[in-house]
Amino acid sequence: MELRRGGWEMAGAFIAALVFGAVLGSVIQTQFNLLALQNLGVEIGIGERLQTSLQDIVNFAPLYGVLFGVSFLLSQTAALLLGRVIGVRCQAPVCALAAAVGLWVTFSLADALAPMPTLIAATRGSGGLLAMLVGAALTGWLFARMIGLSSSGSHGYGSAIVLALAGGLMLPEGQALAQQSTAQQSPDYRVDVVAEGLEHPWSIAFLPDGRALVTERPGRLRVLSADGTLQPEPLSGVPPVFASGQAGMNEVSLAPDFPASQQIYLSYACGTAEANHTCLARARLGTKGLEDMEEIFRVQPAKRGAAHYGGRIAWLPDDTLVLSLGDGFDYREEAQKLTSHIGTIVRLNGNGSAPADNPFRGREGALPEIYSYGHRNVQGLIFDNEQSRLIAHEHGPKGGDELNLIEPGKNYGWPITSFGLDYTGARVTPFTNRPGMEPPLLHWTPSIAPSGMTLYNGEMFPQWQGDLLVGALAAKRVHRVSLEKGEARDVEVLFESLNERIRDVKTGPDGAVYLLTDSANGQVLRVTPR
Repeated sequence: MELRRGGWEMAGAFIAALVFGAVLGSVIQTQFNLLALQNLGVEIGIGERLQTSLQDIVNFAPLYGVLFGVSFLLSQTAALLLGRVIGVRCQAPVCALAAAVGLWVTFSLADALAPMPTLIAATRGSGGLLAMLVGAALTGWLFARMIGLSSSGSHGYGSAIVLALAGGLMLPEGQALAQQSTAQQSPDYRVDVVAEGLEHPWSIAFLPDGRALVTERPGRLRVLSADGTLQPEPLSGVPPVFASGQAGMNEVSLAPDFPASQQIYLSYACGTAEANHTCLARARLGTKGLEDMEEIFRVQPAKRGAAHYGGRIAWLPDDTLVLSLGDGFDYREEAQKLTSHIGTIVRLNGNGSAPADNPFRGREGALPEIYSYGHRNVQGLIFDNEQSRLIAHEHGPKGGDELNLIEPGKNYGWPITSFGLDYTGARVTPFTNRPGMEPPLLHWTPSIAPSGMTLYNGEMFPQWQGDLLVGALAAKRVHRVSLEKGEARDVEVLFESLNERIRDVKTGPDGAVYLLTDSANGQVLRVTPR
């Protein structure tokens, strides 16, 4: 009877300590996330700090509780077993050290297995990581003190393990990311497969002679003949590409004077896993491959990891180009610094130099190529010639995908403003708007993961004239967005029955809509009226 009572007491102590550790870890990560914003010059009041901390306890603490709970269960069991094996009582410092080491191992495994470089944003720096580990150690110390570490109590750790596992299964689940469709697929079009067997195709560009160029993320440039036949061999002469995770070959774009110059432009990831960049190169399209290849722009500074490169290209009427860039995921604060290309859109001359009338040209401490900043990961970029406006969309985190009207020199907010949460449920920022920062025309929450985009100007679908067609990766569809009187409305969902991740959307020279599907066996699809 005494043994059973001791086991239940230990189980209760374990659960109480776990709740304490989950809440403490949540509060710590919130303060470090807010500190990162403060270091950008953002003032955060007591009310905003308290509200953000409470929201994170509700949204982040359950997920962190599962992560921490697994490591805490194993570490404290090991500490108690060790004490029993060697015949000495497990002192509080041993339980504390075991909890910290267990959480560090868990963080390392989670970051290695998760698609993002760092799962919990507060641990991107050594200070935040150390604070989280100290919180775990304090929880281990508290657990040791609560059970009293008596010899009778130490015999009940088996009950603690069972109850802790059961408690972990009952923790609240994360909020679903799925977004319900608001429209039925139209019966007014048909979809035909033009080509398949492409490995994660990323971009398509149409040549004047009826052929098309398609990039594949692993670093290849393929040719579709005028009849849609995929040529078996990729073009030679492409630049070396860093291909890993989201990194690889991105956009292919024709120079405005392509019929005369035969020049094309390629955006891609270059470098290594430890030091990589988004790069831009140009070359001449020859009969058998690319000739005179030269790199003309490289993002600075270098970054680690393989996420968020941007990579879309659009040409302006003056024959300058704009190139979208990502924030590198772990480097989101760089998007607010004019000393860094990370998280910006840059404007370049055809040779990669900065135009003389760029908004920050001549400003001390600012990179002259920057056109706009405060972006997360811009993967849709087009210039509307009829309305003379540059339109971009960018990925939010968990929600907060944005559609923006881009103007030179403007700040688009990330990470100081956002409608999204981090993937863990934590708040990235308390703010959805701030003075001096441009609000989005439209945001998608939950996220659709927008990718390629076209402004439809063909004649096959008059009902789509002047509308944006926005590909969606996570949502596996295309969104038709109307732009009227400076406002954007998401009016229709298209091609949902394909059940494919849509990587690129282009209006073809024939007025058809072309889609690229993002998979290991990617396709080029042609949409025409039924």
